[in-house]
Amino acid sequence: MRSDPIILAFDTSAAHCAAALLSGDRVIAARVEEMKKGQAERLFPLLEDILAEGGTAWSDLTRIGVGIGPGNFTGIRIAVSAARGLALSLNVPAIGVSTFQALTWDLPGDSVALVPAPQNRAYVQHMTAQGSEDPQLIQLEDIADLSLPAGLTWVGAGAEDIAPRMTGTATAPRAPLAEAIARIAARTDASTAPSPAPLYLRPADAAPPRDAPPQIVA
Repeated sequence: MRSDPIILAFDTSAAHCAAALLSGDRVIAARVEEMKKGQAERLFPLLEDILAEGGTAWSDLTRIGVGIGPGNFTGIRIAVSAARGLALSLNVPAIGVSTFQALTWDLPGDSVALVPAPQNRAYVQHMTAQGSEDPQLIQLEDIADLSLPAGLTWVGAGAEDIAPRMTGTATAPRAPLAEAIARIAARTDASTAPSPAPLYLRPADAAPPRDAPPQIVA
């Protein structure tokens, strides 16, 4: 039996299923499968594959890490629901980690994380040593209107193009998404961490029906 904590982390907030298995400080299995749909059907078989590759059973897990977005509305719900269910059934903590946190994991100094959004937009969050500012959903052409200081490190989708315009520096994430989620989950105080919840920065694509509901006659 391993003495190191075992963290399983996964994310379906974009067009992928991503998972990583962390034993102490070592990644013992990781996988990313690109897919535009089908995450709900693929997630648990992928997790089973990851556990088998790492020689780990469900009962060995000490913590769950899950990506909470922002991103695809349905994909985020799939992962968060799975993490909550696993935490309950295995009696282990589940830690929600935003894509902003994962992108900026282990980066020195203040940074700005960029997550792609539909219709030429981006989710943006300024991360500082004192904490993070509220995330925003903006049009890419309006990014120069953000009131941000010069000299920041930019990371994520489009950082190479945007950073020079904002007098900053572009960099790559220090780790793949699921691995970063696992590492952040490992060092988070589970006693104070809230239950994972989706991070939505725009309304769901599904719209309510326009027709009025039928009257119920007693």
